[in-house]
Amino acid sequence: MRLLITGAGGQLGRTLQRQAAPHFEVTATTREQLDIGDAEAVQAVFRATRPALVINAAAYTAVDRAESEPELAQRVNADGAAHMAREAARTGARLLHVSTDFVFDGQACAPYPPDASTRPLGVYGRSKRDGEQAVMQHAPEQATILRTAWVYGPGGHNFVRTMLRLLAEKPALSVVSDQIGTPTHTEGLAAALLALGGIDASRGCILHWTDSGVASWYDLAMATRTLAARRWPKRPLAEITPIPTRDWPTPAHRPPYSVLDTAATRELVGTPPHWQVRLERALLHDAAEEWLPEAAIG
Repeated sequence: MRLLITGAGGQLGRTLQRQAAPHFEVTATTREQLDIGDAEAVQAVFRATRPALVINAAAYTAVDRAESEPELAQRVNADGAAHMAREAARTGARLLHVSTDFVFDGQACAPYPPDASTRPLGVYGRSKRDGEQAVMQHAPEQATILRTAWVYGPGGHNFVRTMLRLLAEKPALSVVSDQIGTPTHTEGLAAALLALGGIDASRGCILHWTDSGVASWYDLAMATRTLAARRWPKRPLAEITPIPTRDWPTPAHRPPYSVLDTAATRELVGTPPHWQVRLERALLHDAAEEWLPEAAIG
């Protein structure tokens, strides 16, 4: 089966390529190779590759910078999603579109089900919400939208890699403790996407996927520190202090609670491991250079 992966240069895109390679004829396009905000470029890629399955992992993900670049965020996350969906509908390709917990405002007190009302707090979340709507408008029979949260993996720009670097460089760190979500490793997310591509029951659906469990950013930082101390026991590591969101102002507002209800997806593809199990597996067993290519922790 021919598979087209967009956003191939990102952490999820790289994981998707590795997992898909034994099973698919893969075409993977980076941001430099395909601007999904360009309708003609998207059409050309579909004509050249004739994919049966498409995973749109391309996105503008700079949450804070989006506040000053709303047109660019909209071009990629909304217009780009629309272009991908139109071509999927025109060619009959199966489309999996990756979205985010940032479509919610974080005021819930229980995990968000897929059919919960969206109310994004900032430009990034609005652009992703608009992309979801475009996908379901233009490819309702071919598409699945999979929302996820707090994604990390080796080689990407993410919270875990940033923490590892700062733990080695700084004497002390402050980390927000009152934003709650679920860390999600790219390995499980990629596997769920590839599995859903072969499940007709997921067509026309919005689904959620994260690893199991919940955490604050402080919880994730402390877990990362504990595992770093086990892997690099001779290296001094920064102490971490919990702080409230009000003490760490950012250009974009973030949902204080963004736990996603993944029950419907678990029924289709199985139950993921707890985020702590997945993090331990990654930090203790992956090659060190995958997490710290500059040898920040020796």
